[in-house]
Amino acid sequence: RHEVTHAMSQPDQHGTVVVTGVAGFIGSAVARRLVTEGFSVVGVDNLSSGNRRNIPKDISFVEADASRAKLPQLLPRNAKAILHLAGQSSGEISFDDPVADLEKNTVSTLRLLEYARACGIRRFLYASSMAVYGEVPDAPTREDSPTTPLSCYGIGKLASESYLRVFADSVSSTSLRMFNVYGPGQDLDNLRQGMISIYLAQAHRARHIEVKGEISRFRDFIYIDDVVEAWFRCLTLPECNELTLNIGSGVRTKVSDVLNIISSMLPAVTIKTTSGTPGDQYGIYSDNSRMRAVLRMEQITPLAVGLEKFWQSILETP
Repeated sequence: RHEVTHAMSQPDQHGTVVVTGVAGFIGSAVARRLVTEGFSVVGVDNLSSGNRRNIPKDISFVEADASRAKLPQLLPRNAKAILHLAGQSSGEISFDDPVADLEKNTVSTLRLLEYARACGIRRFLYASSMAVYGEVPDAPTREDSPTTPLSCYGIGKLASESYLRVFADSVSSTSLRMFNVYGPGQDLDNLRQGMISIYLAQAHRARHIEVKGEISRFRDFIYIDDVVEAWFRCLTLPECNELTLNIGSGVRTKVSDVLNIISSMLPAVTIKTTSGTPGDQYGIYSDNSRMRAVLRMEQITPLAVGLEKFWQSILETP
């Protein structure tokens, strides 16, 4: 494994950081945390799927597409780090237009990597995904597990990781392979991305949940606050020099377990199962021991607690 030490390249608390996807679910949450911690944030989003309301106050906002060649001209040359969270975030949708998916999720990474190299930006954090693994045995999935993605989305994420690895001598990168992230701020209007947000949106609007696929499928759900904590620590801890990190709860949770928790919160909700979606992994959950050790993260929000918080936030949103 190609190790890169970059203790000297860690951003100081008041450096400038570029965050792409800043109007999206995870990007906006990470950017808010960075502002709170004293960073100067330049946020990038083309607002194709993100919402302008999500963009944190106190950042410089650049409305632009991360995959376009002109983007570097719009960005600061003195940034300390790039956090690349822009892109198309659904395995299902990636089959609708695979070329567009490649541009949004891979070409964008390459453009930003060229910008980083041209400006001497030494640190690059990338929003990768559990989708890079594909079908895996029913056991905790480690970072060194085989990568055989089942969706165009997963292929694009893995290609981005490979580009980052190729340029590791000039730009120190970590690909954060996020598992099923959920929580307040998720787009409840997008019923093709985010299992828990889809179920809660349906429960809220129709008191009826339609499950695409078998309820025996299993996943690894991680609450948004834990994900933000992982990104922040990965950026600021000098010892975080991993090429890849699983960002997950490490808990094997069946779809039926999620539905049971929702049913206990909302007894009136009815549930129906339909056929699954293409490229959907049957089951996967993380071995998150590297994340817990490197990022010193021991406290992970239990699913029942996170679901309750998410539901309360939905009820409180006008």
